[in-house]
Amino acid sequence: MAGVPIYLAPSWLLLAVLITVTYGQYMTSRSETIPFTTGLAVGFGFVVCLLVSVLLHELGHAVTSRRSGIGVRGITLEMLGGYTEMEREAPRPGVELYVSLAGPVVSLVLGLLAAAAAAVLPRGGIAETFAFQLALSNIVVAVFNALPGLPLDGGRALQALVWKATGDANTGRIAAGWVGRLLALATAGVALLLLGSPLVKGYFGTLFTLLVALTMWVGAGQAIRHAKATARLPPFSARELARPVVAVTADTPLSEVDRIAALGGDERRPVVAVVDGGGSLVGFVHGASARAVPAERRPWVPIGDVTRRIDRDHVLAGDLRGAELLQAIRDDPGGDYLVVTGEDVHGVLRGAELVSLVAPTRRPRRPTVRRNST
Repeated sequence: MAGVPIYLAPSWLLLAVLITVTYGQYMTSRSETIPFTTGLAVGFGFVVCLLVSVLLHELGHAVTSRRSGIGVRGITLEMLGGYTEMEREAPRPGVELYVSLAGPVVSLVLGLLAAAAAAVLPRGGIAETFAFQLALSNIVVAVFNALPGLPLDGGRALQALVWKATGDANTGRIAAGWVGRLLALATAGVALLLLGSPLVKGYFGTLFTLLVALTMWVGAGQAIRHAKATARLPPFSARELARPVVAVTADTPLSEVDRIAALGGDERRPVVAVVDGGGSLVGFVHGASARAVPAERRPWVPIGDVTRRIDRDHVLAGDLRGAELLQAIRDDPGGDYLVVTGEDVHGVLRGAELVSLVAPTRRPRRPTVRRNST
């Protein structure tokens, strides 16, 4: 929609079945004149409306992101709601606040519109009940997502406010992450307190709320770890971190490539790149394939046989640094990236080396820029 890819996670289908059956039982329990099949049909319609509501919530994030100059990778709808994945972090606290609050505002407007419809529809009918439940769902989503803890939208807003006050985005992310953990514990506590209460019938609501609390805890922890990893990033640009390039033709033997690569020493050993007849770079040596060639065959195997071609996803702008640089290599953190500015080639950035600078003892989780809705 509007150029934004929309993905539907398989977990959503499980939730759709559970809500359809639960809602169908709820409708038939309210009136003996309503057949169970009609209740199921109404329940399925309710699920579809919830799906559209969450999609509109996420489109609120996506549209405001694009208006702020932030690209959008896609929107994913899943069992616990959905998330919008951005191409990069917000450049300023004000942009972060603006984008974060867009989703809850959309949900609140949808809830108020559904409430207005429920107010004018005949009382006690299926349509009035349907509209009321839809209004309640959207208002709950708006209020819950506005809570000031990551990974909720309100957590992004809190992050923006702390960022504005301290001048450090990572400080804001850590603060909002810890508040998110507290909210996760509070959510789990409320779910357990309501267990067996006359307000909650059955175990579905309690189990679902506990699952939400667990997801919040995990998301908050990921935000804290991402902030700490980003804080450890070297204050250098991709251009400054790039290794020099030595270009050879595709028919160069691997033994000669080994000799050339060893000339730079261990610290600044150059990366061997393959060029075509016109001198344009076409790819890098694929390390695993090259290492698999035994020593006695290396004088006879051309580098072209163990070359991985360069694609657009493995080309980085020379001025990328910090969190944006880490974000740019997240899909292939162990790959090699050509670093360019315009038509100028600065060298090759090895993703594995950048990851080792961030977390030298273990490989970190891949960071994502998400706007979550539960």
